[in-house]
Order: sequence, then C-alpha cells, then structure tokens
Amino acid sequence: MQRLLGYLLTVLLALCARHAGAAPPAFAQVAPPPAGQSIKSPSDFGAHPDFRTEWWYVTGWLKTPAGKPLGFQVTFFRSATGHDRANPSAFAPKQLIVGHAALSDPAVGKLLHDQKSAREGFGLAYAKTGDTDLKLEDWRMRRGSDGGYEVTLAAREFSLRLKLAPTQPVLLQGERGYSRKGSRPAQASYYYSEPQLRASGSVKRRGAAPENVTGTAWLDHEWSSQMLDPEAAGWDWIGANLDDGGALMAFQIRARGGAKLWAHGTIRDASGKITQYFPDQVRFIPQTLWRSPRTNARYPVATQLITGSTIWRIAPLQNDQELDSRRSTGAVYWEGAVTISRDGIPAGHGYLEMTGYDRPIKL
Repeated sequence: MQRLLGYLLTVLLALCARHAGAAPPAFAQVAPPPAGQSIKSPSDFGAHPDFRTEWWYVTGWLKTPAGKPLGFQVTFFRSATGHDRANPSAFAPKQLIVGHAALSDPAVGKLLHDQKSAREGFGLAYAKTGDTDLKLEDWRMRRGSDGGYEVTLAAREFSLRLKLAPTQPVLLQGERGYSRKGSRPAQASYYYSEPQLRASGSVKRRGAAPENVTGTAWLDHEWSSQMLDPEAAGWDWIGANLDDGGALMAFQIRARGGAKLWAHGTIRDASGKITQYFPDQVRFIPQTLWRSPRTNARYPVATQLITGSTIWRIAPLQNDQELDSRRSTGAVYWEGAVTISRDGIPAGHGYLEMTGYDRPIKL
C-alpha cells in the first residue's frame, strides 16, 4: 500500500520544482511485467532511484518476558527530488531520506513515535542499490546474506534493536509484484511483502532498562512514480500474520464521499497457495468509531473486513494509535497494532493503517 508520507513528499517536491521554474523531471514508470518475469532478487531489495518514491515498512507484534504485548513500526522512505540526477556534486540534494518509528504500548495509552529526515549524502543518510541497506544518521536497516534484517534506532522516547529472520518466501503482491491502485494501469506500484518474519531483540524506553522481546513482523517494500486517483481522499490497509502460518493483505482506496474507488486483497495460506481478491470482492465495514481527543478525527478502529466469502474482524491493541506528523508532513493518520479473527475465531496479529479521516489527502 502506498504510504501517506511517500505521497506527501512527492507533492511537496513537485511544488518545489514548479516554484523554482524547473521542468518536471522524468521518472521511471510502473508497468505490468512482461510474461514470465517478476520482481527480481536480491537487486530489487535495494533502492530504485529512478523512481520517484520508495519505502521499506516493517511492522510487528512483540512480547516481553512478562508476556506483555507491544506493537512496533519502522519505516524508511526514499524520495527523488527535482534536481538533475546527473549532477556530480556531492552537495546536490537528489534524494531525500525520511525515517519514522513508533511503539504501541497499552500501558502508555497512546503511540510513542519519532521521525527524522535528511538529504542523501556524506555517509549520513542513504538508501543503497543492490540490496536493502538504509541509513538515516543513527537509524539503520540492513539485509544480510542470509536474507535476515537488522534494525537499530534510537528515537526520542524509546530505542529498538531487532533481528528479523525470514521463515517464508517473498510474497509478490498483485500481478507478479505489479500492484494496481486504481482503474488506470499507471495507478500502480511495484510491491512485495515478507510476512511471518521471526523477530527478536530488545526494546528500551527512556529511563528504563532494556527488555528482551520476541515476536513476528511483516515487511513491505514498494516503489512508484505515480499518484492515486484525483478523487481519492484516503485509504484503509491491513497486513496480518495469521496464526496458522498464512498471511493476509488487503486495502481499499476511498473517495471523498466514502465510496470505494479501488480495493484488492491477497491471502497466502499455510501451504503456500495464493488467492487474489479484486475490487468487488473486498469490503471494509466500520464497527467501532474512536474520536481523537487531539484532532477530533473519527477512526473505525474496529472493522469488519470481507474477502470473498470470508469475514474477518479487526480489533485494536489500543484505540489511540493516531500518529500526528503535522510538523513535518502536515498529515494526521491512524496506524497501529491490531488482532484479527476469521469467521469468529482468533486468527492472527497485524497492523492497520487508515488515512484521510482527519481531512482528505490533498494530491
């Protein structure tokens, strides 16, 4: 699912280029892969600087030695600017790197979150090509030769040191990694997921001793140069690791009046069988609304999701998982840890993202 910050950065950079009198830069375009081809590895695990926007997004559920549940999110964004990519100067701000991290702890009652950004260069910030290797000052995410990831960061109120080990093959979303986001073929991204990552490491809150944690995580990697439908106001997205070893991803894109513009879903069962669900087969039906005391936005924090003939029920780890990024992107959205049940039976854990409830996304 194309992430909110990625879209906002795209708009911001386009406006900067326009006001500077610069011609819009030419970016690579997303297109369906030729027959017999798909996303390649390991090169596609790395950055794609010819595309405008890209992100590596990791979410998961952790458990402390006392059995306490925690949710976490770590995201790295790469966004190409309007500057000439052929400029040899090390000072030319050709790529912008943004990081975002959040910890969901019911004992706190709301998200702990932090964000930072820098232009790529001088070894301080980068998104390398060839394989996943991301840096934003002291925030790092790297993929090793064994396919596992190391994530380390120090946020304002917490720090994370995690190892994420793959237990399943990469899951290509859409058509061999080409994921439609609208009725036009160009409204799409290249998109793969890594569900059921085995997580281990430590979490440290400010003023407290580190706690060892274990759990499961989900990684999304997307890149694109396109925008959503101009009528889009926001979206709902979920990625969930199922208790039986399966994986669920579903999203819908909403118009300003709330109507569904596009939707898609993917389920990979424990045997590896993949089932795709198309716009008329995916529905998000609000069940419980929560009103933010800070923004007054109302979010459907408990939701019924229908994929084909299956009914899923989504419930939050805590209601207040609103993320306020107005000081950097001007946006407010809800992104948090959730449990999921299938036909009334507990089925797994995941993350739910909801945008456009504070105000419509301005594209």
